[in-house]
Amino acid sequence: MRLRVSAALILAVAGAISISCGGIVDPSQNNVTTHTGTVPVGSNVKIQFSASKTGELNVKVGTLSPASSAVIGVLWVQAGDGSCNGNLLQNNQFATANTTAISAQIQSGTYCIVMYDVGAFTQAENFSVTISRP
Repeated sequence: MRLRVSAALILAVAGAISISCGGIVDPSQNNVTTHTGTVPVGSNVKIQFSASKTGELNVKVGTLSPASSAVIGVLWVQAGDGSCNGNLLQNNQFATANTTAISAQIQSGTYCIVMYDVGAFTQAENFSVTISRP
């Protein structure tokens, strides 16, 4: 009997701790932002964002123009000192319009998405990208 009470107490304490820490965010409750910009030939555009809790990250390339069939690179990095030069977390060198480029678990912190020319642009590309995170 004493063992059952101890196990129940441990589970109750663990549940209370996970709730007080915020727990994992359901993806349907994520913050979703859309960013636009222009990636020059041979260059990149950095987008800094924060995740408030642990949950799922989803980065979707919306549009590319003028070449809607262009391939664009998408990096997910830790922001580090705010310069977007932190650790590389994920790289997709073959992202296209209307596709998910990055999908992963994310912990609270500050990060960057870097949209870049993989060496295929013949002209600057306008883009939209949607970032969904807790």
